[in-house]
Amino acid sequence: MSKNYTVSNYLLDRLAHIGIRHFFGVPGDYNLQFLDHIIDHQHITWVGCTNELNAAYAADSYARCKPAAALLTTFGVGELSAVNGIAGSYAEYLPVIHVVGAPTLRAQQAGYLLHHSLGDGDFGHFARMAKEVTIAQTCLTPYNAEAEIDRLLTTALFERRPVYLVLPCDVADTPLVSRPAPMTLRQANLSEMSLQEFIVAAREKLQSACRVSVLADFLVVRFNADVVLDQWMNEVKMPHSTLLHGKSVVDETHASFTGTYLGAASVPQVKRWIEDADVVINVGVLFTDIITAVFSHHLPVEKCITIHPFEARVGQQVFSQIPMQEAVKALHQLSLSLAKQWRLPVISRPTLPNANGSRLNQRIFWRQIQDFLRPGDIVFADQGTACFGAATLTLPQGCKFIVQSLWASIGYTLAAAFGAQIAEPNRRVVLLIGDGAAQLTAQELGSMLRDGLKPVIFLLNNQGYTIERAIRGSEQRYNDIAQWNWTLLLQALANEHPVQTLQVTEPEQLQQALLEVADCRQLAFIEVVLPKMDIPELLSFISRAIQKSNTVL
Repeated sequence: MSKNYTVSNYLLDRLAHIGIRHFFGVPGDYNLQFLDHIIDHQHITWVGCTNELNAAYAADSYARCKPAAALLTTFGVGELSAVNGIAGSYAEYLPVIHVVGAPTLRAQQAGYLLHHSLGDGDFGHFARMAKEVTIAQTCLTPYNAEAEIDRLLTTALFERRPVYLVLPCDVADTPLVSRPAPMTLRQANLSEMSLQEFIVAAREKLQSACRVSVLADFLVVRFNADVVLDQWMNEVKMPHSTLLHGKSVVDETHASFTGTYLGAASVPQVKRWIEDADVVINVGVLFTDIITAVFSHHLPVEKCITIHPFEARVGQQVFSQIPMQEAVKALHQLSLSLAKQWRLPVISRPTLPNANGSRLNQRIFWRQIQDFLRPGDIVFADQGTACFGAATLTLPQGCKFIVQSLWASIGYTLAAAFGAQIAEPNRRVVLLIGDGAAQLTAQELGSMLRDGLKPVIFLLNNQGYTIERAIRGSEQRYNDIAQWNWTLLLQALANEHPVQTLQVTEPEQLQQALLEVADCRQLAFIEVVLPKMDIPELLSFISRAIQKSNTVL
């Protein structure tokens, strides 16, 4: 390996500069030169994964906990395995820097029929595919490397979306003349005129209101407006809620927090506190199908003030070039004087019903999990019964809730929990995942054990794809899966590494298991055996709406 300062060194230094401390991925012969530089780097640690899809999921989650994430795959076979995860990061606004180790420039220019290619001498196929799921792309050369690396990294951070960077293996070791100068990050444009016009329009709408509510979603966190939103909600008493995708964006222990809003599937009082307001302020909201019970929300545009990442709206009026933070600050200041005329309802947050019985079921499980959670946890809920059961939880202060409700790729959370625990080693990670979803990404349990991570994993074993059964084909064999012996699987994956595995089938067993793993010093895996067709009430409502949506023209 060259002792010169190379393109690889430059890229790694830039990644470290923006706050990345780990590189997820899988080795392949086209990325090994770059991998040697990662191993030697002072500030970035290599994290090997079992496959590229899991690595992409782990990087996605890391980017939810840190400013950005880095993913390394090899050309063709590796990058295409990762594309599902990258698409999820694109859909859900996460800056993942995807570096693809590629054949040498000389080989590409000559059109050699190389392995991992399509055998036609065209090495641009996969870059063209990547354009659909990344915000910017490049192929590095010795002449463009510095400028292109800076362009892609600043674009990823500004747009909060993944970028695609091809690094030919000969370019990786190309020497550069000098080390990088400080990098200037892109800043959102603020139009003072547009901001003042927005304030005037917002004041006019809010002055005539008696009841005002706030609805927040995940883009608040993606575009760094969570702190200013929190300050606003602490200073001005007004009913506020989040959609499921944005659960934990605000403090759920706050006296004015109403609960999670889910359109017509909401708890009645939550629906009333949000929808019956004269003005609803939407901050960072995307009204997607699953989290609105298939667009069952009733929030007419005319009575909404809506804050997007780079623009704001009052009814049908659009005010451009207003960053989300500035719009939130403006509404905060407006509401300080106007809130005294607004009626604040008495808010009693919905609580989980008491659940008793000799047989363990969904209601008993979620009641006990509510008491198990503690401040500061990072809670993952996979798309399925886990996601819709967790929607009814009230999160303790400082919890971070991660769900992939838009892209909704089952199995995401297992590998994602790995990435989050790497990013936040001092926080307890709690993973809630179904048996069908876990079978897609179970290999990453081995990586967790290898690296000595200590998440608490609850596997909800209800014998197959229960969310699909709820929508269609409750007894169809396409919703069946192989029945694994999870206890033996964990023992095989753990080898000499310590792991605690438990299986619970009764409420008392679950209660005891929760006590045992609350402060576990090793990875804890609890298989929770549940009835096959027992589903959370919320999922029952949403599955009927999805079935209708999928069948009625």
